Amino acid sequence: MTKYLLTRVRQSLITLFLVSVVVFAGVRALPGDPALAIAGEERSPAALAAIRRSYGLDDNLFVQYGRYLSHALRGDLGNSSRTGLPVADAIGGALPVTLELSALALLLAVVLGIGAGMVAAVRRGKPAEWLANAIALLGLSVPTFWLGMVLVLAFAIAVPVFAGSGFVPFATDPLDNLRRMVLPAIVLGSGLAAVVMRQTRAAMLDSLSADYVRTARAKGLSRREVIGGHALRNSLVTVVTVLGLQLGSLISGAVVTEQIFVLPGFGKLTIDAVFTRDYATLQGVVLCTSAAYILINLLVDVLYSVIDPRIRLGGAR
Repeated sequence: MTKYLLTRVRQSLITLFLVSVVVFAGVRALPGDPALAIAGEERSPAALAAIRRSYGLDDNLFVQYGRYLSHALRGDLGNSSRTGLPVADAIGGALPVTLELSALALLLAVVLGIGAGMVAAVRRGKPAEWLANAIALLGLSVPTFWLGMVLVLAFAIAVPVFAGSGFVPFATDPLDNLRRMVLPAIVLGSGLAAVVMRQTRAAMLDSLSADYVRTARAKGLSRREVIGGHALRNSLVTVVTVLGLQLGSLISGAVVTEQIFVLPGFGKLTIDAVFTRDYATLQGVVLCTSAAYILINLLVDVLYSVIDPRIRLGGAR
């Protein structure tokens, strides 16, 4: 187990280093001059030269990357050229909002997706399966922005059960926090729930027709033990793969949802950084998002080894 984990951690660190190179180069390839965005109306050559010298923009790319990597390893992501405040503080304020939204969306997707997928597989060819497939198809087809506007009109304006915008920290007022986060979580989690449902159904159908399930039934195990203890457990490898891939997408895909519900998360931070050519903030946001992807994939690998020990033994070689 230790050798397996060390191998995965080493691969994750190498991937994170390559990501930092791509992020740095990609941000520098964006059109526009950040010095002009910072200078505003004061665009004299002397002012622009002073800004470039102050932010190190007149150094070659190798020097800039070395400085950026050295500071990032110490937790210093630089200062925002738009606000002058540390980027780490801005990310620290926005990250909890996006993480809470993603966690609620993931919880919704796991509960509804796995539950509906199990029902659809066990009740194959019956109305329950048709209903689950229809709901899944609807969740995959409806655009996020349209669903968000419909939910706001229905449950925040017509019937004001939930709040349609803004954010209140959970520690400040838990009930008001949930009132403001339920609708965004439904919007963000509906598509993922549909994907999880279909993958769970397909994996469960394969498991239910396998020899070990027939053997379990022949041994006299109850229906619940056969479905939950054998078929579902062996289907979780596929489901965990989907959840791992989609959870990273939740963090980056929350941009649209946060804009619809005016949440001060990664969405607003990213869009503001793009429009103002704020290199430091944009690099920090993309690097944190990429690190989240890598960490999630590492956790998925660990879960693989827990669910199926054969994967752990094979991956350690």
